[in-house]
Amino acid sequence: MNETFGGIVQETVSTSIPWWPAAKPNADGDAPNILIIILDDTGWSDFGCFGSEIATPAIDRLAARGLQYTEFHVTPLCSPTRACLLTGRNHHAVGMRFLSDVDTGFPNSRGAVATNVDTLPRLLSDLGYACYLVGKWHLTPRHEITPAGPFTHWPLSRGFHKFYGFLDGCTDQYCPELYQDNQPITPRRDANYHLSQDLADHAISYITDHITYRERTPFFLQLAFGAQHAPIQVPAPYIERYLDVFRVGWDQIRQNRLTRQKEWGLVPPETELAARNPGVPAWDSLSEDERTLAVHLQAAYAGFLEHTDAQIGRVLDTLDRLHLTDNTVIMLFSDNGASREGGQQGTVNVNSVYSGIVRNIQDELADLPQLAGPAGPSHYPEGWAMASNTPFRRYKQFVDLGGVRSPLIVSWPRGIPQSGQSRAQFAHVIDLAPTLLEIAQGKEPDADRFDGKSLKRTFASPQAPSPRDLQYFETLGHRAIRYQKWRAVTEHQTGRDYADDVWRLYDVSKDFSECRDLAAHYPQLLQQLQELWWQEARRFQVLPLDDRPLAALLEFRSPQGLLTRDRLTFYPGQSHIPFATGLTGIDRSMRVTAHLHWSGSVSAGVIVASGTTEGGYWLGIEQGRVVFKYRMLAAQLTLQARTALSLQDHDVGWAVRRQPDGTAQIQLHCDGELMDQGWVALTARHLSFWGLDIGTSGTNWEAEPLPAGTVVSVTYEFFDPVSCHAMAQSMLNRQ
Repeated sequence: MNETFGGIVQETVSTSIPWWPAAKPNADGDAPNILIIILDDTGWSDFGCFGSEIATPAIDRLAARGLQYTEFHVTPLCSPTRACLLTGRNHHAVGMRFLSDVDTGFPNSRGAVATNVDTLPRLLSDLGYACYLVGKWHLTPRHEITPAGPFTHWPLSRGFHKFYGFLDGCTDQYCPELYQDNQPITPRRDANYHLSQDLADHAISYITDHITYRERTPFFLQLAFGAQHAPIQVPAPYIERYLDVFRVGWDQIRQNRLTRQKEWGLVPPETELAARNPGVPAWDSLSEDERTLAVHLQAAYAGFLEHTDAQIGRVLDTLDRLHLTDNTVIMLFSDNGASREGGQQGTVNVNSVYSGIVRNIQDELADLPQLAGPAGPSHYPEGWAMASNTPFRRYKQFVDLGGVRSPLIVSWPRGIPQSGQSRAQFAHVIDLAPTLLEIAQGKEPDADRFDGKSLKRTFASPQAPSPRDLQYFETLGHRAIRYQKWRAVTEHQTGRDYADDVWRLYDVSKDFSECRDLAAHYPQLLQQLQELWWQEARRFQVLPLDDRPLAALLEFRSPQGLLTRDRLTFYPGQSHIPFATGLTGIDRSMRVTAHLHWSGSVSAGVIVASGTTEGGYWLGIEQGRVVFKYRMLAAQLTLQARTALSLQDHDVGWAVRRQPDGTAQIQLHCDGELMDQGWVALTARHLSFWGLDIGTSGTNWEAEPLPAGTVVSVTYEFFDPVSCHAMAQSMLNRQ
């Protein structure tokens, strides 16, 4: 220990004076607990208390005893918003211009938060807080998501003391890839398992353990659900109750929500509904089949949100039961607006969209019985995303309000004198960290520590000024700036000169939903705002602007991690190989060879299993014979060796000869001899959300592991380079 001993040490204890170091400071002595709840891809109007027809009683209860912020903003993507939350700084300035998936080689886009930047959990830890993260992280570069790390950008390295959740941008709700601290784990497998419930269970466990053993120490818990991001999965009863609700269609739902928002004072009475987004058809123009599919997909989304709300309710009930509610600051919001990644039609199985596969309406309708179950990880059409973002235009990925306006709820009974009110001050996610630090330490933080400013003074008064009057936005070349009562916005097209971008201008004090473009009326003011945007861009490392498609970024920066290798050998007993490695699909020609020491003591078992029976492949033994199975949507194939294995060592495996049209010939081999072969109509890198297991199956592939020592090794050889375009398109579709 470096701390100077304050007692006296003599030859014996009887003549010595003991001394103990002072307890770590506990903020101001009565610091509140902090709970941040983050939902994913949830529109501004989706909560019941923000005008929705979706039942969210727990969230509504939180709003009733707290405040609703109607002009709270985020970035239009997952990773940047989470970086802003944890640092209180603009995302470009900390190296998270885009997603943690991409490092472009420039300081503003490293795919990770710079290690020299303080994080909120680290700052709170210095004040005596215990810091826990449950759920989504999405701030670790993809090539570092391996069982061996490196762990530099994992939650425990960035200030959290405990972590239970997932590292990637999304995961399956029934079969998630999970980590506890720095260790991959396999969650329980039973018919009632659901990730949202599991995350709530662990949040409750962390809270109760903390209060039992450290009741005088405050906690900071960040609970980040995978909901409402795809895959949309929820038990069927939650879906059925919404089928009649959404038959009126997205156009009427938008009108209904805006009417409620006006009645409840969430928006000014003169607020207009933004025009229908480009590419979204009028509901009345859809065919009966298209409406049937769209209604079911939106019912699944609504049920998913109601189910998530129930889990939030369990956490809030725990705080009530433990008498912690009064002095716990709770902030709940979405990381960005609703997403259009389901496309115009939507899909029962989002693995198709993520693989760039377009399915016809009849195939989708045929799969409706599987909706939102393990075989039906769905996504709604973009028309419903438009409705989620009522009354604004556009969606996630855009800097229009549909992408960046988020429903923030703040509850703190001891610290907020009035409840059940709304606040109209401008705020941004970078303002949350300084707000919480001020609350925790009892004084405003140093002005140069954060780019944001504390919201605390708005807790007491709806007339309090906004903490700041200036904020820039930039994502994928789309740009905007808010200054005082004005907001200027431009939607950029890839490859177009930035000087040719058409800017719109809005007076947000009179035009809440940004429907009346005043650019032609105030050209000089618009020019000043554009110049101000460039000033902020230089100040916060937004430059260089980059509108290259993901494919170009990946080609510029050759794939990192395991994707750079054309040969890999895996061994039984090692940890699960995560989906993020990019190795777990069939998107290029390859050969897999397993070396077996076959004793014949059993007749069945698994050698290699990737994905699930709904989307993936399996190599194993059935009745003593080598068998290969594959499934991707409607494409299915089973290959089987002609004879049983003899009692000796064998090299068994399979090879893929992928064709330019995405079809492939697959051959099954044993000791160099062709045993069986066939063709599949679909191959893809995104077969499911589950990665790869050696010598066992972590999902629903049947067959027990083979006896120890049977599988000696499994070698993957890749004959084609990674398709940067395909990988980029898959990543973009999922973000």
